[in-house]
Amino acid sequence: MKSQAEKAAIFRALHARDRAFIIPNPWDVGAAKMLEALGFEALATTSAGFAQSIGTTDGAVDRDTMLAHAAQLAAATDLPVSADLENGYADDPAAVADTIRLAAAAGLAGCSIEDVPAGRAGAPYDLAFAAERVAAAADAAHGLPFPFVLTARAENYIAGRPDLADTIARLQAYQAAGADVLYAPGLRTAEDIAAVVRSVDRPVNVLMGLPGVDLTLADLSALGVRRVSIGSGLSRLAYTTARRAAKLMHDRGDFSELTR
Repeated sequence: MKSQAEKAAIFRALHARDRAFIIPNPWDVGAAKMLEALGFEALATTSAGFAQSIGTTDGAVDRDTMLAHAAQLAAATDLPVSADLENGYADDPAAVADTIRLAAAAGLAGCSIEDVPAGRAGAPYDLAFAAERVAAAADAAHGLPFPFVLTARAENYIAGRPDLADTIARLQAYQAAGADVLYAPGLRTAEDIAAVVRSVDRPVNVLMGLPGVDLTLADLSALGVRRVSIGSGLSRLAYTTARRAAKLMHDRGDFSELTR
């Protein structure tokens, strides 16, 4: 197995290439091993997918449980793993910095931090405070003895506040605060994605798998995107397929879905 430092160096280098790479999101160790076997170069956890796998909802998993899950994935694969750590499980910047240090101790190569309160229950944090949180996280990440990759997320679109100008202002502030990668999940058009990429000088992650968004990896690379994640897309697909088969069995005694 590669060391954590080796995985982290590989992960950082992936963002420096002149094309986008896909970072799929396994929800358990089996999915992680499958994706590694298929040839993907890095993995990211999915808070929603993992929550569903243990019978709860996104935002309801505590920090210790999520970090233990992330540590399992990191130990199970030779690929670098970045973790979706929601809002860092705290509002306070110092506590967010503690989460970064715990993420590193879990064997991760990076993580993402959101700019909304726990559970995405309210509006995004005030911009100055949100940037302060990113700065604290960046100080912790960059103080580690290996190149831990910190991704800062602007959650406007996910939080039901689709405001491109505010999203760009937030990402620019997080860049200034020291984030290594910038991410605004929920962007749906090539024009909006291109505007975000042009507005910053850090690698940009884009979420794919949204209904009605028909962009390929080549399209995203041409727009200047450097990383593409899918959130809970694979886990949703797996559960949807399993539910359809189970419903046919229960309602009709029909096992045909199992042979597809």
